[in-house]
Amino acid sequence: MTTEPALPQGRTAQDVLAELRTLRAQDAPTRGGRTFAYVYDAGLDGLDALAAAAYTEYASVNGLDMTVFPSVARLENDLVAAAVALLGAPGAQGTFTSGGTESILLAVKTARDHARTVRGVTAPQLVLPSTAHAAFHKAAAYLGLETVVVPVDAGTFRADAAAMAAALTERTVLVVASAPSYAHGVVDPVAEIAGAAASRGVLCHVDACIGGWFLPYLRRAGREVPAFDLSVPGVTSLSVDLHKYGYADKGASVVLYRDAGLRRHQYFAHAGWPGYPVVNPTVQGTKPAGLLAQAWAVQQRIGEDGYTALARSVAEAADRLLAGLSGIDGVRVLGEPRASLVSFTLLDADGAPDLSLLLHLADEMRERGWYLQPQLSFEGLPPNLHLTLTPATHGRVDALLADLAAALKAARALEPVAVDPGLAHLAAGLDPDTLGPEEVEAVVAFAGLTGDGGLPRRMAPVLVLLDALPGRLKERLLTEFVGSVFQV
Repeated sequence: MTTEPALPQGRTAQDVLAELRTLRAQDAPTRGGRTFAYVYDAGLDGLDALAAAAYTEYASVNGLDMTVFPSVARLENDLVAAAVALLGAPGAQGTFTSGGTESILLAVKTARDHARTVRGVTAPQLVLPSTAHAAFHKAAAYLGLETVVVPVDAGTFRADAAAMAAALTERTVLVVASAPSYAHGVVDPVAEIAGAAASRGVLCHVDACIGGWFLPYLRRAGREVPAFDLSVPGVTSLSVDLHKYGYADKGASVVLYRDAGLRRHQYFAHAGWPGYPVVNPTVQGTKPAGLLAQAWAVQQRIGEDGYTALARSVAEAADRLLAGLSGIDGVRVLGEPRASLVSFTLLDADGAPDLSLLLHLADEMRERGWYLQPQLSFEGLPPNLHLTLTPATHGRVDALLADLAAALKAARALEPVAVDPGLAHLAAGLDPDTLGPEEVEAVVAFAGLTGDGGLPRRMAPVLVLLDALPGRLKERLLTEFVGSVFQV
């Protein structure tokens, strides 16, 4: 029996790199301030090269064992010490992680195990506002917690502190606040939420993955920023991503705890096997020290004054963008964004959100070389377009607003998109838990979500359908779509 080889017999380095560059050219740009989600561009010359060189220095180092590679402990301690100085309280401790999701998962694990040890909680609940990041739901699913979701204020999009307090029970092990929330860029009332949690002996985590390395420097730049970090009584843990407004490469994050005793619940230790004794501070065993080194190098390069200047640059870009959006007919900015994240919706003549026009606008902007992230409607919260602003945006605002006006004019001239009645009728009768492979494939294909040819050029027809589907069916179809993409 003969089989095709898994790999070629070997290629030149030049050939391999050339193919990677060809593949990369198909992606959205990560530099230049035209992609308003997923990437964070400091706009500083030489920063990418420094990060790459630092990564290379540590690419072969395994962060699993600091007794063999003691330099990784020095680098991590430096990063955590900087985060504590910026966001902490006396005695705070932390850990470097692979990203915000891992930081959040570890904080949830810590709260679960702490409550089991200290309070005897065996059926743990996680209380969170509806705008909390999906990573908390992922952590709850992985770790066996029940989520208690509390609706946010429909006008401000901030967590309702009184409703959050009312949701606390004897089973609550952790309550969550965001600084800011990803979807709308608003900061939750952290002090009120944390105070209510503390009065019940419940831990409180602040998701500052986005704002943790931005808001303090924004305050230093002279802007008003509410208290949100470990200095707030009742806040017991906090996550901050260095690959966001720390401008490190992905993935790099830190999770902080009020003290070492609390952090101890995060660790996993095991000596019940014949190999080396295992102590893992994070989910990972083998840890890529290159990511640690590049995050350290970027922080050292930018420094305090540099981060303050970058925060000021983002705030100035946001000022100009918000002023420009206010002059566009039908645009409604959601909430009171805290300078780096802006979300807006489009209203029709009756003052209702116009989903079709919004999605057409996103497509038209993409045709003009801009990526604005569509966010669908959710339990009374309107659909919108999300923009993550970075220092690279600073010189792009006028061009963005000009193209936005032109794109909106073009979008208004297009036929509205709507859900096909036949597909809507079909979807109404589907049970996501009992769907067979053929039924799923048919609906996914009908929606234009096929992995073999990639996504359609214009996403409005697909997204208007997803917006109309029940949440669990939407999740099932998206899961099947992603599975079709990652299929050999």
